[in-house]
Amino acid sequence: MAFSNLEKALLLKLGIDVARNPVSRAAVKTAVTMVGRQAVAPTARVGLGLARRNPLAATGLGALAAYEAGLLEPLEQPFEQAVMAVDEAVVQAPARRRKKQRTAFNRAVSEGMKAVKKSTSYGKKGTINNARKAFTQVTKVASKLNKGKKVSPKGPTGVIKRAITRFFPKKKPVRRRQSKKIDITVNR
Repeated sequence: MAFSNLEKALLLKLGIDVARNPVSRAAVKTAVTMVGRQAVAPTARVGLGLARRNPLAATGLGALAAYEAGLLEPLEQPFEQAVMAVDEAVVQAPARRRKKQRTAFNRAVSEGMKAVKKSTSYGKKGTINNARKAFTQVTKVASKLNKGKKVSPKGPTGVIKRAITRFFPKKKPVRRRQSKKIDITVNR
């Protein structure tokens, strides 16, 4: 049976840290009875009989006896500091992260889907009867425009193209220089 939080706190006051060093109840009972004997000898004898019948009550009484005997006073300040540190850590809210910026492609796909929904390309206005096909078409058009390729201005692709061209500015075409023609004439 595991120790309750109250038992752990009382044992910590006695100098027995059961959270870090897991120990059995029998070992704790022995330690508590030894502390009780050192603190007040007559109380320990009575506590020993009680410990056999009810170990939980014995633990509490042993801790109380140690507290009254003044054995726990050196441990009070570090214990209170630990409790305060835990309270401060719990009270402080974590720092919020800045929201991730959406990519131009992501925004273009969103606008493309809105345009498809407004048009009659995939069903009547306001509905999309095959969302999977529509999404596939929108992502393909967005990808082509992102690469600077041409897209048909007619049909569903034209609707999507008109809606998302602003996200992908025209890229200047790469002009390849024509090689100079060299005329070689051989006279014989």
